[in-house]
Amino acid sequence: MLIDEIKAANINAMKARDNTTRAVLSVVLTKYKLQEVELKASGKEIGDKELLAIIQKTLKELADEKEGYLKVNNQERVDSISHQEEVLSSYLPKQLSEQEIRDIINGLDDKSVPNVMKHFKMNYAGQVDMSLVNSILRSL
Repeated sequence: MLIDEIKAANINAMKARDNTTRAVLSVVLTKYKLQEVELKASGKEIGDKELLAIIQKTLKELADEKEGYLKVNNQERVDSISHQEEVLSSYLPKQLSEQEIRDIINGLDDKSVPNVMKHFKMNYAGQVDMSLVNSILRSL
C-alpha cells in the first residue's frame, strides 16, 4: 500500500536528517491518521484513494503557502516548499493531460457539469485536478 511507502520514506528521511522531507511526510501521515480514525468511527476503511486526496490537498496548501513567501521575497522558504512539493508529487499517479481530459469529456453521453465531475471523481481520482476538469468543461 502507498501508506507503507510513505512511512518507510519518513523513517529514511529521519535517518538521513532530511528535515524538509520528513516534515511534509509527517504532515501527510498525521492527516491520514486523523481521517482513518474518522472513517473507522463510521465503519469504513481508508485506502490509497483517500491517501491520494490527502496528498493533493496538502500540495494545494503548499502552493498557497509558497505564493505567500514569493510575495515577501523569502527565497529560502520558497525553495523548501518546492522540495516538499517534489517529494509529495512523486507519490501521485501520472496526471491526465488537458487533451486526455477533453477526449474523456467528449466521449461521455451526458456532458452536464454534475455528471462529468462525478465521472472524473469516481474513475480518475488522484489522476486529475478537478478544477482543471471544471475549467475545461466550461470552455467546451
